[in-house]
Amino acid sequence: MSHRIRPATPADRPRLLAIQSASLASTWPELLETAINGPGRVLVSGHTAVGYALAVSSDPTHLAELAVAPGHRNAGRGSALLKAILDDGDDCRLTARADDERARRFYERHGFRVDRFLPDHYEHGDGVAMVYQSDDRS
Repeated sequence: MSHRIRPATPADRPRLLAIQSASLASTWPELLETAINGPGRVLVSGHTAVGYALAVSSDPTHLAELAVAPGHRNAGRGSALLKAILDDGDDCRLTARADDERARRFYERHGFRVDRFLPDHYEHGDGVAMVYQSDDRS
């Protein structure tokens, strides 16, 4: 199934904030708000947003958030968003909850590996730093 990926616009803001709230255990609305108009890159799945990926350009790229709305999951939208970020050919890093096996498996299927354990990274738990190397240097 093909998924239309496009840059976010200010008109997407309410829908993206709703997706963030429904999808992520720890939300940071200010980051998403800033990235829609600012230095971050927010890619959206669908004409009416059903998911988004927020990436911050750095060396390597930092995937700050990837979220798909309930009811639209398990249809390849998250994979399409992640692929759009990784297609730039840059290395990428992200942080995930250590106990979120589903998220960790998703990222590992797409070539990420756990780089290090982050004790007490989140308010209510540990995290893991995951990395993707575009030239398979791992």
